[in-house]
Amino acid sequence: MSTGIPSERERQKPKLREEPLEKDINGTVNKSSAQWVIRVTYLITVVDQTCLFMQFGIVPYLATRLGLDAVGFGYLQTIFGVLQLLGGPIFGRFADKFGSRSALTLSYLAGSLCFLLLSVSSSIPLLFFSRLPSIFVHGLPGAQMVITDLTTPAKRADALGKIGLCFGMGIIIGSSLGGTLITTFGIQCPCYVALTGCLTCALMAFIMIPAQTKAPLKGNTPQQSLSQSSSVFSFKEIIRLMKLPGVMDIFLIKVLSLLPTGVFLIMFAIISIDFFGLEAAQAGYLMSYCGILQMVIQGLVLGRLTSRYTEQTLLMLSVVVSCGVGIAMVLMSSVFHYCLIVPFMVLSFSIVGVITDILLTKSVPASDTGAMLGISASITPLTRTLGPTIGGFLYRRFGVSSFGYLQLLVNMSLFLFILKKRIPQKEGKDQ
Repeated sequence: MSTGIPSERERQKPKLREEPLEKDINGTVNKSSAQWVIRVTYLITVVDQTCLFMQFGIVPYLATRLGLDAVGFGYLQTIFGVLQLLGGPIFGRFADKFGSRSALTLSYLAGSLCFLLLSVSSSIPLLFFSRLPSIFVHGLPGAQMVITDLTTPAKRADALGKIGLCFGMGIIIGSSLGGTLITTFGIQCPCYVALTGCLTCALMAFIMIPAQTKAPLKGNTPQQSLSQSSSVFSFKEIIRLMKLPGVMDIFLIKVLSLLPTGVFLIMFAIISIDFFGLEAAQAGYLMSYCGILQMVIQGLVLGRLTSRYTEQTLLMLSVVVSCGVGIAMVLMSSVFHYCLIVPFMVLSFSIVGVITDILLTKSVPASDTGAMLGISASITPLTRTLGPTIGGFLYRRFGVSSFGYLQLLVNMSLFLFILKKRIPQKEGKDQ
């Protein structure tokens, strides 16, 4: 009878995503310990995103006070986007090699350094210099890595969707808090508050997140040994991951599907003033409306959709909804019309973002999910880097309707591409 017990444990071992927590949380391995770490990760992410959106409010005011013109501010934003773009894959490789706790701690310490440098920026060169640590600021992808490691593929969509809830809370709290602190106490105050917040996140991550959240690797396949022996800065390793079956197709879908909406959102500050005729306060209310919608859709709606429908069905739904959004944007003429369009825009944006991340993590070994999420996270800074040029050209030459035509054209092409490639090729693939 005693010989049957080890064999039963051996059969259950690969299914226990919480096993790495055994040495870190009360010496036990159970679902509650993993759920506790996930909840802590959500809490830290809310604080981190609040600090991040406080930064987005601080930098324009500080740049204006230092005499930086619109062109110079564009260069500042471009440098930030390029640093984030380069840092995403490196950050992911660092997480795979040294663990999610080390990666998150690095991210929050880098964020602290950013705010410290912002608080002492008394000249334009110092302001530009304060952007350099942002190459390691990747709190959101870091949280996604922890959740990916601690959840099964069946529950991953719902868990990752709730990251969007944290993101939305960060938008609302960070934007309003940053503006209030700047108005009441001056521009240095939010810098110090955000610095304290980032240091608190780093301390919480170091104490509460296990050193290694990945399940132990079984065996030593060539693919796994290559990943572990490669340097954090190895671009050959990144290219190897992109060449894995299905990865490039899914990555292409994510880039193209998010690009039209991303370009429009980058230009929204100008569109809200020139096209809708909104004042700064009204534009802020509209952004809060978008943040609340994202919280509701990613926190409450997305999990239910992923539990009922397959990944391919949801991808197709996202593309079809985006086509409808494109048509509506062509016909849009008032802010009321935009408010009617936004829920569908956020729905399609959220679905494709979460589903493609899940498919990408399923397409690589468990040892490389961090690197894959880091590569995926680089899409946002890529859009932020290219978006102002593309969006400015479209808006000046063709007006707001051009964003709708771009949305429609890209998503119609993606619809045919997904049908032809039958993505995902393997439904429900487990790691």
